[in-house]
Amino acid sequence: MSESILPLAAVLTSAVAVVLIVASYRRPNIREGWSVLAALTQFGIVFSMLPGVLDGTVYKWSLQQSLGVEFLAGIDFVLRADLLGMLFALLASFLWIFTSFYATGYMRGLDEHDQTRFFAAFAASLSSAVGIAFAGNLVTIFVFYELLSLVTYPLVAHDGDREARIAGRKYIAYTFFGGGVILLAGTVMVYWLTSQTGTATTAFESGGIGALAEGAATDPTAAQITFYLLITGFAVKAAVMPLHSWLADAMVAPTPVSGLLHAVAVVKSGAFGIARVILEVYGPETIRDLPLSVPGIGEVGLNVPLAILAAFTLTAASIIALRKDHLKRRLAYSTTAQLSYIVLGLSMLHPYAILGALFHIPAHAFAKLTLFFCAGSVHVETHTDYISDMAGIGKRMPLTMSAFTIGAAGMAGMPLIAGFVSKFYMLLGAGYVGGEYWLFAAALLLSGVLNIAYFWPVVYTAFFESEDRHDAKPLLEFPAGGIRQFVGDELATDGGNRDEEPELNSDDDSGAGADSDADSEADYEFAVDQYPSDADVPGGPGGSSAEGDADSGVKTGTETAGTGHDHGHAVAHDDQHEHHGGPPAGGWTRHSPLTESTWLMLGPIVVIATGAVVLGVIPGHAAFLDLATEIVTSVFDANSLEQLRGPLSAALEVSTQ
Repeated sequence: MSESILPLAAVLTSAVAVVLIVASYRRPNIREGWSVLAALTQFGIVFSMLPGVLDGTVYKWSLQQSLGVEFLAGIDFVLRADLLGMLFALLASFLWIFTSFYATGYMRGLDEHDQTRFFAAFAASLSSAVGIAFAGNLVTIFVFYELLSLVTYPLVAHDGDREARIAGRKYIAYTFFGGGVILLAGTVMVYWLTSQTGTATTAFESGGIGALAEGAATDPTAAQITFYLLITGFAVKAAVMPLHSWLADAMVAPTPVSGLLHAVAVVKSGAFGIARVILEVYGPETIRDLPLSVPGIGEVGLNVPLAILAAFTLTAASIIALRKDHLKRRLAYSTTAQLSYIVLGLSMLHPYAILGALFHIPAHAFAKLTLFFCAGSVHVETHTDYISDMAGIGKRMPLTMSAFTIGAAGMAGMPLIAGFVSKFYMLLGAGYVGGEYWLFAAALLLSGVLNIAYFWPVVYTAFFESEDRHDAKPLLEFPAGGIRQFVGDELATDGGNRDEEPELNSDDDSGAGADSDADSEADYEFAVDQYPSDADVPGGPGGSSAEGDADSGVKTGTETAGTGHDHGHAVAHDDQHEHHGGPPAGGWTRHSPLTESTWLMLGPIVVIATGAVVLGVIPGHAAFLDLATEIVTSVFDANSLEQLRGPLSAALEVSTQ
């Protein structure tokens, strides 16, 4: 343990940037410059501690020891840079650098209002996220956890219209009043349980708090209740079902905020908190020693209900994502599923599964941030937000959609992308445990297939369809590959014979085109094309209610630019875009990767997508896998790791070759 001001400096860097950003509100270049400078400085401070942390040094700053001030009776305010905290802080600070550049291009590209407030809240969010990472006890993490909810509220409700205000209120209700209060109750219970042994504490300890294990032995029921209170408090931000609905509604926010919510700070803070509880509050051994008695079944591990809920969430959210035509909402449900991969891996309590879960934190962050950056770039350049409007958009934005393909492959767990490595270890952990845990392995594999099913239509639509007429997606209703169609004298991009009439079989079980002939211009009900399931998206396909239209002032159908902030800029960009959603008259204009968008957005997209590939190709050379491995080693004793050390080392050696 090394007394150091570095953890505090990392937290305060972006907090100081908030003041500088607000003070520079009349000078946009300086204002954004403060944001970038703070991001670089914060990452530099965090990175400077990485070698020491990997060598076993823990950098600690204590309010009581530094200033002689006691935060609460018997509880200190502690910031501590340890292995687990470094994993999250390094990720958040690194990605903030590129998100700062991207946000500048995005906000300027749409001429967004209240940009000073936006960048100030953005910096405050990263300060809170790093505070969560370096929190040394449950009380400190609770303070930053609640602060994160407060400072991200202006980002969620940025547009200020009715829809944004509703989403903001729901976000605060779930994360601040719901998750925060439950987390506080769990924290109080931990303090009480540890006081029963004469040593009241909420400080994190690798492998679990020793005093809590003793208190759990004397009052197992209270310990079980406390465990689920803590898990539930963090599960709200981790969007574990049924506490997930705030996340999809928060898509009304600008896309950089969506990236912040889904990849960098908010949802990752929930998954990180669950990791703290399982690994450093209770510990795997204490969790195993607290079985639940289920009538008709017998005793099951305290972790099993959490694993079952995570498996259900990752499967159900993937199925829901299949039906979402709005791209950001599809990505939102994808995030809900991917976060439960982390929760499931942690709850299996096997070293391999935990290693995979911890590595999935950065793996998901890089891939999902790439996807959201691509979605935002498409919106800024074309005002297109619905997958059914993206036919042929690959020629308009080739680099953006290629990066989207890489991110989607990572989410699906394809080899050579980061997601494959993390999911491989989680499957390995489920296989080693065996028994009923094979069901969790099956859920992981099924979700991977569903990932392909809901991401492939986006790639297929962008690169293999023509904007004049696009066919059914290779999903659900039709055989793989869609149906063959052509447009005029040109061959459709998905193939087809210009000498043949496209046939729609009226006896097709799918029912699509049953009452139409080949020349009909009727709208077909395809798997992801303008289904009523998206009617809850104001202005989206399927239409909005008259009341909703009147209140928010949005258009219906494909005339709108999308949700929330999207439709609010339709009038402002009439001079730049002659359409608002989908290809313009005459089709997409072909662009080269150098001209499709501003490099303030393309640069971060390329860097983050490259990072996703690097984590998949050479994970053994990435600090994140080193940190995850050291965390697992510190949590489990030598005896439990001895039988795994050989295979683990061999697997890591293969991955680095």
